[in-house]
Amino acid sequence: MARGSGFWNVLAKRYARQKIADPAAYERKLECTRRYLSAQAEVLEFGCGTGSTALLHAPHVRSIRAIDYSDRMIAIARAKAADQGIGNVTFEVGELGGPSEPENSYDAVLGLNILHLLPDWDAAIAEVFGLLRPGGVFVSSTACLEGTMRAARPLFQVAGALGLLPRVMFLSEDRLIGAITGAGFEIVEHWSHAKGRAVFVVARKPG
Repeated sequence: MARGSGFWNVLAKRYARQKIADPAAYERKLECTRRYLSAQAEVLEFGCGTGSTALLHAPHVRSIRAIDYSDRMIAIARAKAADQGIGNVTFEVGELGGPSEPENSYDAVLGLNILHLLPDWDAAIAEVFGLLRPGGVFVSSTACLEGTMRAARPLFQVAGALGLLPRVMFLSEDRLIGAITGAGFEIVEHWSHAKGRAVFVVARKPG
């Protein structure tokens, strides 16, 4: 999971108040994701932030374990779940994987707007592969900045080092897809809502 929880803790309340930047794209991603869920699905979301997406998917699955490195983000998510009366989502402060996380545990894993914030993002993809049951899906949405914002890379690096911005990995779309398939996944869907926007991928573990 991305380090730098201090940055996200400071941002948590403002982040929770932010409106969706592109509602049409967000709704399309929700609809697409639900095509691969079922009423009996056990789901993991890592980098869940303040829990909005997990809570929207909750009525369509058996259970969701949603984790984030920021304890303040998780506190807000728990409060939202309580306010909405949703009991099948468990919000935890935590990182992806770990010795207590057995393989083949989930029918779906969601990693939304998080891979480009992980220094070991390719290792995270491999970790997800192990956590999924055969036939399970990995749904991700990732900012691929290598092509569109490459010139700004030094600025991001300096701001990240100073704690003004999170540390951002400059991925290319080809490199992302290559890492997902290299981990053993089969790509089911792969698209971007508009040029320069996050790359949405649904990948299946064979079996």
